[in-house]
Amino acid sequence: MTKHNLRRAKQILRRLVEGIDPETGEELPKDTVLHRAEVIRALLTSVEAVEEVAQRASRRSQLPPSVGQRWSEDEERRLAEAFQAGQAVEILASNHGRTVNAIEARLESLGLITASQRTTHPRFPPNGGPEREAVS
Repeated sequence: MTKHNLRRAKQILRRLVEGIDPETGEELPKDTVLHRAEVIRALLTSVEAVEEVAQRASRRSQLPPSVGQRWSEDEERRLAEAFQAGQAVEILASNHGRTVNAIEARLESLGLITASQRTTHPRFPPNGGPEREAVS
């Protein structure tokens, strides 16, 4: 759903909550179902849901482009070579379109760094154990 569609949906829902026809701007008849408390609550819940979707989309648009994508063997090879050549983790993250956390996790899984060498901590600790504290 596009940003425009989300904005428009929110406008329509808000107008309905206000008892206004979103197309004509006229007040809706008092006997319409839209004046019932349970319907107004449902519409307000819908407005909140649309706002959450818009906020999630906004946050997602600020993430690097490769977040959540699988690592190919070629990408892993390029990562390992660049890291072993001394390239900084932040540069690797930028070059691969991933987060620093993802780069460190991949380097750890490739055996190129240890958990104690990471500057970030895993979002999902291995084996369901407690998360370790971030290294300062």
